[in-house]
Amino acid sequence: MQLGLGRNEVKLVPHNKEWKKEFLKIKEEIQLATGLDYECIEHIGSTAIVNIAAKPIIDILVGVSNLDEIKPDLLKEFEKIGFYRLRVEREQEIVLSKFTDGTFKVKTHFIHLVKYKGYKWSQLVTFRDILNKNKALREEYELIKLNFTNKSNEGINEYTDSKEEFVLKVINNLDAGE
Repeated sequence: MQLGLGRNEVKLVPHNKEWKKEFLKIKEEIQLATGLDYECIEHIGSTAIVNIAAKPIIDILVGVSNLDEIKPDLLKEFEKIGFYRLRVEREQEIVLSKFTDGTFKVKTHFIHLVKYKGYKWSQLVTFRDILNKNKALREEYELIKLNFTNKSNEGINEYTDSKEEFVLKVINNLDAGE
């Protein structure tokens, strides 16, 4: 199993059962380094969705009690296991990444640090769970991703934008109780 993409690179690979093992290994490292409870660490993103192509990057959701009160020591503990804070600006989220080496050119893992069981946490976990249970939605999502990568292998923001309408549709249906 090979993980990693360069800056602004977009590439999908077939689903790999090793992704779950890699997540479990990293979850253990995160828990040992930070002392966070296991239930505060979840595998999300397409590598956590069965049988669909995904970018070869493991997305990890880490929940904390208060995002506004993150102590610098916590970020230092993440750095000790190879995760560095990115200059990505996202509402109610801090993003960290792990790289293949000290050149910081190829990312292999992302940590999405959010409020535990807050709105963003719930959206990400529920979206993953819905797609894992619903083959039709899973296939629709994969097709959107494949359509983008058939046209381009660059443009991570454009790739994310291409999926946004679908993601919002699924999330809005959840919010509506459907």
